[in-house]
Amino acid sequence: MAPFDLKEEILRLKEERNAIILAHSYQTGDIQDIADYVGDSLGLAYKAQNTDCDVIAFCGVHFMAETAKILNPDKTVILPDADAGCSLEASCDAGELEAFLKENAHKNYYVVAYVNCSIGVKALADVIVTSGNAVKIVSQAPQDRPILFVPDQNLGAWVSRQLGRPLELWNGACHVHMEFTRDQILALKEKHPGVPVVAHPECTEAVRLLADHICSTEKMIPYCTESPAKSFIIVTESGILHRQRIHSRAHGAMLLQYLPVHENEHAGKTVPGPPGPFSRRGTAGRPAQKGGSPAAAHAGAIPILTPAFPA
Repeated sequence: MAPFDLKEEILRLKEERNAIILAHSYQTGDIQDIADYVGDSLGLAYKAQNTDCDVIAFCGVHFMAETAKILNPDKTVILPDADAGCSLEASCDAGELEAFLKENAHKNYYVVAYVNCSIGVKALADVIVTSGNAVKIVSQAPQDRPILFVPDQNLGAWVSRQLGRPLELWNGACHVHMEFTRDQILALKEKHPGVPVVAHPECTEAVRLLADHICSTEKMIPYCTESPAKSFIIVTESGILHRQRIHSRAHGAMLLQYLPVHENEHAGKTVPGPPGPFSRRGTAGRPAQKGGSPAAAHAGAIPILTPAFPA
């Protein structure tokens, strides 16, 4: 009997089912290499629209597969890991958000939802944004209504800073981006002087203030390949480095350093179990206690912001 070859079996099933494989940039390199398309969640869902496949195998987390189904209602969408949850998605429960909006109906919130959320949260939003277009979309929001930004407080804070407009923020965050610290970045900058720091806006403000450039995962690749710099400190989940290296080699650049220090520490990892309450260091995903102050909920909160926490 011939030895079992997992890659060959995957490709056989793909052809048999007339499927395409979509892999998020945060997946490990071996998963990205076997995929038909690699990119961000929304971009991948749009890619699938332009194919004649019957099945979409989405190598990502729950909300990514949901988004792919929304944009491809006639296609079967498969999530290879049924336990692939996301801490950011889990930090904003649709039921809690709905209750909060009803309790505060008199405020008439204009709800802006970051695409990294459940389908239930999306249904409650007035508009859905990505990290790449959030500033542009929020800049066009009604001026006569207060904005509630869900679920990521860090992305919301960054958008508010860019626009100079107060936003109320849901108390949610990505646990991976919350782990990057000011001290880590300072240490890397000292070790590699002059190397530009490229950070995702889901990072905390303390990290963003040390970055030379802040952008979405998808925009990191052209930024680095078009930059005259030859080395970069990339502050996001390490799976992106696989794509970065492929593109960088073609342009004669290299990635000198990245966070976390141990590659693949977070790449491809997910939160086990179905989406639900998730907390990390007592912040992301856990509603603040009634009457709690923004400063207590998130140290270093920007004064112009008024975070909104469900009771």
